[in-house]
Amino acid sequence: MQHIPIEKRIIFALDVNTKEEVEKWLNRLGSYIKFYKVGLELFVSLGFEVVDMISDRGFEVMLDLKLYDIPKTVERTVKQIRKRRVSFLTVHGNYDILRAAVDGAGDSNLKILGVTVLTSFDEKDLKELGYNVAVEELVLNRARLTYRAGCAGVVASAHEAKLIKSKIPDLTIVTPGIRVEVSKKQDQKRVMTPPKAIEMGSDYLVIGRAIRDSDEPEVVTEKIISEIKYSLKK
Repeated sequence: MQHIPIEKRIIFALDVNTKEEVEKWLNRLGSYIKFYKVGLELFVSLGFEVVDMISDRGFEVMLDLKLYDIPKTVERTVKQIRKRRVSFLTVHGNYDILRAAVDGAGDSNLKILGVTVLTSFDEKDLKELGYNVAVEELVLNRARLTYRAGCAGVVASAHEAKLIKSKIPDLTIVTPGIRVEVSKKQDQKRVMTPPKAIEMGSDYLVIGRAIRDSDEPEVVTEKIISEIKYSLKK
């Protein structure tokens, strides 16, 4: 398993839409977490201002835009993003699109993550989209495609992390759908707890509401970090 500082194992999902909310969470969690995810809602609201807000504090940014367009447009877009202080950028698509994103990143510090299958999808959803394969098979196929295109990693559920690591050990796995307690009442379908996700091979854990919706976010964060440390020692 690659060496990743414990304070960067958690990527906190800034699923908010105001500058004030961003500052609040950076202030509250900055002592524990050094990596933050900016998704579509927040990016549309604040643009690169939020990237600067995070990186000015010395924290890393995962820009979760799931780019999906013709290769040339993706390449040109990534060339603009690489000028900013972004560590991870998510891209969705076939080999040509993923390869275009890698070319756009060039020799910069920007790492491209290929999206496999959203954690809100299960096999029923895939069938509705015309995929007559198991989730695991589609995830592994896309992981292999991502690796062949030269991407640094994938966004994948912890349920498929062990399979991916067994076949493509060099591929970094960033895992959303992390819950402190797994229940059936949630919008994510392929979810897992933090320690179990680490044991299955996930390198980074994207965590939002488990911390954000808690009455004691700092306490929950400390507990998750402790669990991750324990799992890494196994």
